[in-house]
Amino acid sequence: MKSQWECFLQNLGVWEGSFTNFSPQGTLLNDTPSCLSLEGLNNNQTVRLTLSRSGQDVIREFSSVGGGLLFFENGSFSEGLIQLGPFSEFGGELALVHENCRLRLVQLFDKTGQLKELILIREHLAGTPPAERPTLQINDLLGEWLGQAVTIYRDLRSPDIYSTTLKIQLDDTGRLIQTTSFGDRTITSTATIKGSIVLFDQNPQKQVQVLLLPDGASATSPLKVQLRQPLFLEAGWLIQPNLRQRMIRSYNDKGEWVSLTLVTEERV
Repeated sequence: MKSQWECFLQNLGVWEGSFTNFSPQGTLLNDTPSCLSLEGLNNNQTVRLTLSRSGQDVIREFSSVGGGLLFFENGSFSEGLIQLGPFSEFGGELALVHENCRLRLVQLFDKTGQLKELILIREHLAGTPPAERPTLQINDLLGEWLGQAVTIYRDLRSPDIYSTTLKIQLDDTGRLIQTTSFGDRTITSTATIKGSIVLFDQNPQKQVQVLLLPDGASATSPLKVQLRQPLFLEAGWLIQPNLRQRMIRSYNDKGEWVSLTLVTEERV
């Protein structure tokens, strides 16, 4: 196993791309070009982050990682609040890495717990061509997906590795049926499709939305985060027509962040 610092170093380089802001309904609000440099200093004992966008530079230096931040061995990571609290804003970032590209998704909730804004950050290493992927469509996801999941924990205990199955189909009325199996658990849920929004609305008190986004991306969020209810944030990325990655950031019913799961799945 690589250390968390070694996993962080997988992200060194200059990443060119853009920050695209969306409303909770998927309306594109604005798009800002960006350049993010991650430079190793002192024999990679320190990393300097420089983010340039809108003529402004943000500089941070790291000599360790931790807190609300966890990395996978390929450099994929998530950062966010470690505790959901009452009357406070909430959110998290999920970042997937594949070859010369990164796809990062930020999900933000207001002080009442309502989904407020989504930011999709698409990046490629400077000097390499960006991969142009179309906006995700429902038909891109239909079928059966077999995957392998790695779950890492905030307390850094040994990861869990297990196989997953995801089956997505439409019934005669056009309603989406999703069956997820992992370990010895199987969960079936149904959703209404309205344009780029897939709404899992079986339980009116705990509605979960999947937003289909550019570059093969998807954002899964509760419409409202609630105290004393477990919750998760998820980012999906259709890298190739039959290859997808998903990252899930999970919180328990005390509002504590407990784990991060990376699923790599192929359509069969």
